[in-house]
Amino acid sequence: MVVRIVVLIVSGVAIYLVLPSLVAVVHAWPQLSRASPIWLAAAFAAEITSFVFNFALQRLVLRTKRWFAVVTSALAGNALTNVLPGGDAAGASLQFRMLATAGIDTDTAAGGLTAMSMLGIGGLLALPLFTLPVVLGGARVQPGLLHATLIGLAGFGLFVVFGIVLLATDRPLARLGRIAQWLWNTLRRPRQRLTGLDLRLIDQRNQIRSALGRQWREAVVFVAGRLGFDYLCLVCVLRAVGSRANPALVVLAYATAGVIALIPITPGGLGIVEAGLSGMLVLAGVGAADALIATLGYRLASYWLPLPAGSVAYVMFRRHYGPVQLTSPGEAGAEPNG
Repeated sequence: MVVRIVVLIVSGVAIYLVLPSLVAVVHAWPQLSRASPIWLAAAFAAEITSFVFNFALQRLVLRTKRWFAVVTSALAGNALTNVLPGGDAAGASLQFRMLATAGIDTDTAAGGLTAMSMLGIGGLLALPLFTLPVVLGGARVQPGLLHATLIGLAGFGLFVVFGIVLLATDRPLARLGRIAQWLWNTLRRPRQRLTGLDLRLIDQRNQIRSALGRQWREAVVFVAGRLGFDYLCLVCVLRAVGSRANPALVVLAYATAGVIALIPITPGGLGIVEAGLSGMLVLAGVGAADALIATLGYRLASYWLPLPAGSVAYVMFRRHYGPVQLTSPGEAGAEPNG
């Protein structure tokens, strides 16, 4: 109870602090009507495609061919995660219980979904680094959303290449670990020097690859597709409001908003993502009013509309499989491909 009360207090304070930005974004709702309906439709289509990639990825790590159970449990778990402060645990628990009810081996699912999440977080954190060579490689990057799209595609392409290389070979990952270890020991100068980071990285990589199974290459592609089409949703919304922006900073704005949404201070990053994304878009050269409209459109597609979809998915799941089991994930076990 103490932990839950503290989480609620922290969440309430955080929402209070970012409330002006959240209100400003919500008040931009009437102005969304002046955006291009064609490009808004393209944005929603891109976000739906991003969810499809996510479902395909979960189906892969769950080692099952069942689309209905995977889609409904994922939507319901996502909705619960995004309505509760610190709702990651509750959303994951609901999804695991729904998977157990559907007869899917949740012990295998736990490792696979964890590995999937780590790849997704890694993609968000690494995306600015992947796009930097593209920006520096050209004599001059012209402002505009076409260039933002091309740079984003190049970044996600590099993510796929480097993700496969790091999962398939030891030498690059070991070298990366030794460089990070040297930087830590040199800059921080701790009393107890960090050692063996390269070996620990390889061990954790092996655990991720084992959890993903033989189709780990497909998993990397699915992660890139999920992030790529989510990014394309933001680009389409910006195009809908007729904005021109710095391509590199649009990519950075997207990555920043994605990382902020992972921090469980408020439900689904509510308020914090709106403040961070709209502010980053302004820095990217988008007008303040257009940044608010674009943020509203993007969050409408990626956050608000999946909430009622999750409720509908839960009802459909109960009608198909009956009441959700109350057993813990570790107690569930059944055929993974039944």
